[in-house]
Amino acid sequence: MIEKQTDEQTDEQNAGIKKLEIPGIFAIDASNELVKATVTTKLCEAEIYLQGAHLTQWQPLGHEPVLFLSERSSFTKGKAIRGGVPIIFPWFGARTATTSSNRTDGPAHGFARTADWQLLSARMDNEQLILSLSLEANETSKALGFDQFRLTYRLILGSELTMELTVENLSATTLEFAEALHTYFLVSDAPEAQISGLGGSLYYDKTDHFKQKRQEEAVLALVGETDRPYTSNAATVLLTDPVLKRQIEVSKSNSQTTVVWNPGANLTAKMADMEPDGWQKMVCIEAANALENAITLAPGAQHTMSSQVVVTSCV
Repeated sequence: MIEKQTDEQTDEQNAGIKKLEIPGIFAIDASNELVKATVTTKLCEAEIYLQGAHLTQWQPLGHEPVLFLSERSSFTKGKAIRGGVPIIFPWFGARTATTSSNRTDGPAHGFARTADWQLLSARMDNEQLILSLSLEANETSKALGFDQFRLTYRLILGSELTMELTVENLSATTLEFAEALHTYFLVSDAPEAQISGLGGSLYYDKTDHFKQKRQEEAVLALVGETDRPYTSNAATVLLTDPVLKRQIEVSKSNSQTTVVWNPGANLTAKMADMEPDGWQKMVCIEAANALENAITLAPGAQHTMSSQVVVTSCV
């Protein structure tokens, strides 16, 4: 009886979502395990899954796809999608139980990227599609100590990509959290990619016992596994792909942490949801607030972090 009610509720929810479709522009596919939305406008093509509010594709007109998506990614309930733009909240990285804080274990990078989000609206504005989605407390988040919050995610999809994540504290006490837009960019060959904008910045080297270091080189080239949170850093980062002959500019606001990540060959070999050469095709450049830049939000307050992606051709 309970399963039947759940199926009926799902059917009703899917019917409500379908009402937000825009003929020829925005379509909802609820026929598979995960609900997927497809975007086709004069300016771009895109795909987003309601689980995790997960953008998996964005391709502006005249360019190659911008986001990397693993060929082995799982599209099943409760399983994170490998690639695209996972939303990291409310902690960054691992979460282990501690008796001092009475904290329970939780999934890596939090629960937002595997939760079912609600699609609030879809509308066109100057040939751009603007989507709004939300996530509030559920049984999973409450069990992990997060029971009075609201996330709102706004996507502006056009020749440029804008992602805005708003966190609202609905409780009478402070809300502490970390967050990230864990963006996987598609590249032709990661070792050939050039990352500029972070020269002189301090970072933690997670591949070397979390030692704090300073990046001396003006342009970062990826050599083996790379995992660097640059803290107290609001820089605009430029990713140059000499093979695809394009540059991807990643700017942000209200983000004090920038993360650069590539798993390298050895770690990739241990990842069931990544093809063996997947590391060569991707570079993560993430807008975040993590580590000492984690957010403490007052009761009733809200915080919006945003990231904008612009792609240009280069010779």
